[in-house]
Amino acid sequence: MHNLFEIDAWKIVEQKFDPKKQKQAESIFSIGNGAFGQRANFEEYYSGDSLKGSYVGGVYYPDKTRVGWWKNGYPEYFAKVLNACNWIGIHVEVDGEMLDLNVQQPLSFYRELNMQQGTLLRKFKVRFSQGKDLMVETLRFCSMDNDELAAIRFQVTPLNFSGNVKFIPFLDAKVYNHDANYDEFFWEEDSHKVGMKKAYVCAKTRKTNFTVSTAMRFSFWKDGTLLDIHPNAISSAYYVENNFEHFLEQGHCYSLKKYVSIVSTVHHSEFSVIPRSINNVRDAYVMGFDALLQSHCLAWSAIWKNADVEIEGDVASQQGIRFNIFQLYQTYTGKHATLNIGPKGFTGEKYGGATYWDTEAYCLPFYLKTASPEVAKQLLVYRYNQLDRAIENAEKLGFKNGAALYPMVTMNGEECHNEWEITFEEIHRNGAIAFAIYNYVRHTGDKAYLQEKGRKVLNAIARFWVQRFNWSDAKQQFVMLGVTGPNEYENNINNNWYTNYIAQWCIRYALACEKEGSQATSSMLSNDEISAWEHLVNNVYFPHMEGTRVFLQQDGFLDKEQLKASDIPANERPINQHWSWDRILRSIFIKQADVLQGLYLFEDHFDTETLEENFDFYEPKTVHESSLSPCVHVVLAASIDRMEKAYELYLRTSRLDLDDYNHEADEGLHITSMAGTWLSLVEGFAGVRINEQGLRLQPRIPNGWKSYSFQILYQTLPLKIHVHATGGIVENKSLSDIDLMINNQHYTVNKHAKITF
Repeated sequence: MHNLFEIDAWKIVEQKFDPKKQKQAESIFSIGNGAFGQRANFEEYYSGDSLKGSYVGGVYYPDKTRVGWWKNGYPEYFAKVLNACNWIGIHVEVDGEMLDLNVQQPLSFYRELNMQQGTLLRKFKVRFSQGKDLMVETLRFCSMDNDELAAIRFQVTPLNFSGNVKFIPFLDAKVYNHDANYDEFFWEEDSHKVGMKKAYVCAKTRKTNFTVSTAMRFSFWKDGTLLDIHPNAISSAYYVENNFEHFLEQGHCYSLKKYVSIVSTVHHSEFSVIPRSINNVRDAYVMGFDALLQSHCLAWSAIWKNADVEIEGDVASQQGIRFNIFQLYQTYTGKHATLNIGPKGFTGEKYGGATYWDTEAYCLPFYLKTASPEVAKQLLVYRYNQLDRAIENAEKLGFKNGAALYPMVTMNGEECHNEWEITFEEIHRNGAIAFAIYNYVRHTGDKAYLQEKGRKVLNAIARFWVQRFNWSDAKQQFVMLGVTGPNEYENNINNNWYTNYIAQWCIRYALACEKEGSQATSSMLSNDEISAWEHLVNNVYFPHMEGTRVFLQQDGFLDKEQLKASDIPANERPINQHWSWDRILRSIFIKQADVLQGLYLFEDHFDTETLEENFDFYEPKTVHESSLSPCVHVVLAASIDRMEKAYELYLRTSRLDLDDYNHEADEGLHITSMAGTWLSLVEGFAGVRINEQGLRLQPRIPNGWKSYSFQILYQTLPLKIHVHATGGIVENKSLSDIDLMINNQHYTVNKHAKITF
């Protein structure tokens, strides 16, 4: 693939402005802080093609479902993350001519996303129609230290003239969503007020009644000296601005420092959001830009201390994995139990910014090993708090007695996905949520969570599975009909191996937890229920290929023409952009790991020969047109020592957005799949496994890499792992000794000590 931007270990760099790449750049150079985020739109006016996007976590609108044929059980709406108040705006005029990079072609241009510090920098020089040259430098960040604050430093230097320049810092809440189903406007103004060098605008969402107050203050400087200015205060519905003209001297640098606070009723009362936003920007103004920036950078430094991955000998891979880690922490920090991880994060509108099963299957393992256990626990609490809604969702589809079906897509626990083959049939998401509880407990040993909250979720999910299976007289086993597995290029199929397997496992795990929990507290299940569940799990049907170890993806899979992805002409890839849906459904081609998804999660249930045989059967048929697919294959390929294939797919997952493999980076980034890049290296190349037997490593290294290193938390204990071509080092950074297996050999690493292998 062709790199969109320059390769650098800690930065994303664009040296020349290309309007054709602008929407891709707006996604890739996005910044956020877990509470809100901003696409890399320009502060100044831009008349070119652009996707304006400023998003506030947890704020959504129930956009009425748009389908051709309504079916019973359809959700009434699809939740949309809302484009919120444009807080970055600073327009600039020279002799009445608006600064606009779509009009004045930049004489030079530089854009930099500094991932180490979490800042977005631009430097460019433009020539206005009367021959006046202006140098512009902007720096902005969304504070990771105080996630209700952001700041911008907008600097201009007149290069060949002295004269008046007009500045217009503003807030604009009259913003629209590009993906609105019926072109609705989703906001109503609550109030606004503008004063001298300060203003706020407060808007409320229609229907959901989320209130968001956005406040600003600013100051104006010459060569580091604060200037006394007297701007004009202008306001209208949804809009506030200050504007002023100032005489600029040639060769001198003038800085407009804009402070912004964004406060919503997701976290605060309706009556407090306005005063809180105003007080926040007042405090930020007093603190000053440099001090705010320093606190922000220190917060990022603390994150990188635990989460960084260092790769020696492959800068493209290094940039890719840091970019993905950076975007994950910009999207979710674990500070707020009401927030989760949208597939596009704060970088675009697609997928509605809602919660998918991606969180539990891909993101939770990343946070389990790179952050305090409380961060991952928040993700479980999020689902626990929505258990009642999951039971309601199941009831709408005819399930009873406390059975729970967690939604495929949600903002508040209610299902809001409106494609029938996914809403009704892609029910394996229930399994991912149960597995997340298991994964959390085996990583942290937090049995208290399991007994207090986890058991309730597990039992409700198990009740759903028990009712979803039905007995087949023909097979004399329990079967599951009319499902869609992880491979969404198959719909309405019977006995999807992965769905049957994870459902059986869920029921068994719920029974085991109930048995353990009932020894300390009363049982949550009746004896009849326990007997019925045990009978079911011992009699589940699984399709397989006779005479082999291959598990068939579903009944009838071998009826398809057995082609390979390499048989597809290059000009027809990706097939989801070239083929009819009918043709895709009839083909053998797999969108993403399906059977292999199960072998990834339950690798320790199968021998190496089974892993190899299934990998060799399914991987050649997989087109990887889901961003969630390559990482699973990397982990499995590395575990069976197919390192060439593992590295090929690692590059795809690590640089999916940076190189725009799927030609859709302009819509936003693939945030949840970014966790897969980290999993590819840590679980794939390094072979890290944590189970009831403890910690195990099986390290491998791609050809061309000199070394790689990372830190993980193992039962809250920090462990640094360094792998090179002939061995490696494990450093115990905790106050307790740690036992582990490396390449099937036992080691004890004493506290604050290192071992080599």
